[in-house]
Amino acid sequence: MNRKQFDKLKAFRFKRFAHQAYSAFNSMHKVVNIGVVAGCVLTFAHATETSAQSSLNSHEAEKITEKELDEVTVTASRVELPINQAAKQVTVITRSEIEQAPVQSIQDLLNYVAGIDVQQRGGHGVQADISIRGGSFDQTAILLNGVNLSNPQTGHYSFDIPINLSDIERIEIIYGPASLIYGASAFSGGINIITRKNPDHKAYARVEAGSHSLLNTEARGVIKGEVATTQLSAGYMTSSGYINNSDYDIFNLLSQTRLNIEKSKVDIQLGYNDKQYGANTFYSAAYPNQYDKTNSYLASVKGEMGDKLKFIPLVYWNRHNDCFQLIKGDESKVPYNHHKTDVYGSNLNLQYTSQIGITSFGAEFRNEGILSTVLGEKMDNPSGIYTHSDNRTNISYAIEHNLLLSRFTLSVGVLANYNTFLKKDYKFYPAINAGFRMSDNFKVYASWNKATRMPTFTDLYYTTVTHIGNSDLKPEDSESIDLGFKYNTPFVKAYITGYYMKGKNMIDWIKENPDDKWESRNITEINKTGVDMGATFYFREIFPSISPSTILQLGYSRLHQEHNSGELISNFTLNYLRDKFTAQINHPIYKDISANWNFRWQKRIGTYLKYENLKPTTQQPYPYFSTLDLQINWNLKDFVATATVNNIFDRKYFDLGNIPQAGFWLMAGLSYTLK
Repeated sequence: MNRKQFDKLKAFRFKRFAHQAYSAFNSMHKVVNIGVVAGCVLTFAHATETSAQSSLNSHEAEKITEKELDEVTVTASRVELPINQAAKQVTVITRSEIEQAPVQSIQDLLNYVAGIDVQQRGGHGVQADISIRGGSFDQTAILLNGVNLSNPQTGHYSFDIPINLSDIERIEIIYGPASLIYGASAFSGGINIITRKNPDHKAYARVEAGSHSLLNTEARGVIKGEVATTQLSAGYMTSSGYINNSDYDIFNLLSQTRLNIEKSKVDIQLGYNDKQYGANTFYSAAYPNQYDKTNSYLASVKGEMGDKLKFIPLVYWNRHNDCFQLIKGDESKVPYNHHKTDVYGSNLNLQYTSQIGITSFGAEFRNEGILSTVLGEKMDNPSGIYTHSDNRTNISYAIEHNLLLSRFTLSVGVLANYNTFLKKDYKFYPAINAGFRMSDNFKVYASWNKATRMPTFTDLYYTTVTHIGNSDLKPEDSESIDLGFKYNTPFVKAYITGYYMKGKNMIDWIKENPDDKWESRNITEINKTGVDMGATFYFREIFPSISPSTILQLGYSRLHQEHNSGELISNFTLNYLRDKFTAQINHPIYKDISANWNFRWQKRIGTYLKYENLKPTTQQPYPYFSTLDLQINWNLKDFVATATVNNIFDRKYFDLGNIPQAGFWLMAGLSYTLK
């Protein structure tokens, strides 16, 4: 049995895989233009084929070779496997979809994914809590090019990352516990943002203006050499805000360099993010004049070398500074809260390809520390303005083997995790994933995974005039079982996944009476049962006269949650998104003019404490709401003009109680690409 060798890289569009068990190994060194997932193994692939097809607009479809591949692999953080041999739910948002969407930030973009709950305090990337399958914002791992940027102070700041929308190649979303892939922070899932590594242009610039004094600018330059490709991008966005004290200023700077040295590559990234924004009622409706200033720094180096035996080392550092003002500009009444967190670590992933499959081994060291005026243990010797501090170290080892047969794939692995916060021995988190392709069009997959999450420094120590922390909190633990089906034809690509997730020692901020302070506590148990489903329709397949860019995507998620917390008033965990329906359609209007419509309807279970005249009154149920957004794109060779309308019908709604979201918002922009 001879193995095919490929020396030249070429982009392909694929329709199906061969039925040979060795297909995975014959496809090495091909570059496949699909929604590729970076992470570990089977958890990443099953929905990518669906998303990949949707990323092809009419212009791209003409450029990409129509060719069926016998085999294809995807790049993963620990192993490489054929994309059709995966056994966990994943969504991939492609660059084409990002460019066409009527959004200003990653947080806005995630609103269009049915399985994700986005609770925005301020729009356009100011601040939002992102959760998956009814989890909390602290239970979702956030990564940039595989670097875990989850904030140990609080998940509120996990998206304070130095990136512009035009920098992104794709966004990968994995559902359910994923500690084996992303580490201990991936309690209910993870989001990995992948940037562009080989841009097809020399420079890019964009400017956009709109309602509420909005101004959004981006610029990027690219220098390509024989060995190195270097990119530098910058972005600035500002607005006076849609209500009092909702103004913001956001600045991003990102430098990326890729070195290609024979068969090895090295990626270097440096970034800076700065935000200043009015935080009207963000954390307490009794204080409408809150204000926040944050900045973050990022540095990482990641390598990849080898072929049959592959080495993937990574080192990284991330710093986040935060100055929170409960009463803006008046520290004499309530002192400002200052926090500085430093996270640094290193990973080493090894993968070995043999006749019995692909084996991976990974090790990670991660240190999380904080200096603060509020959070942590009181310091004997204060450091400048900081009087409190804490530090903890996480060490983990992961091993996984993937058995590849003609129609069946089995992946078995385990994560051994130790954290100095626990002061106990290693704890183990296994994962089993299996997939069976019943026919060329139909596949069934199942998985069982366990995960954990450490309390954040805010959970442990945040004690102020409105909150009481709890230094005795226990780590959260979860266990999930998934069963899913995928059906693919040229006209429709659909999936449905059912899951049951059991959670222990779940952390929430609660109160027993409306006038009490919020307290962080372990709620004994929360069990969740849910279903995620979606379908993408390519109308060109049955109506040849229709443009290939006419695509309809539908998504729906339903969640039921059971808990034994009594009648406690919950700020986060016990309020969950029960129903979410999304619909997106992209279609041409005339020649190079197209439209992208995005509809969202959702219903949240739970209540919020309604405030009137800055005083708490009664508990109110969360109402359902719907929004409709539109972006019109006009391609003019190297220029693209856009007109965007968010919340077309000016719906009044909120994601978190007492924090109104923006109504009708009109924007227009122009971008230029120098090839």
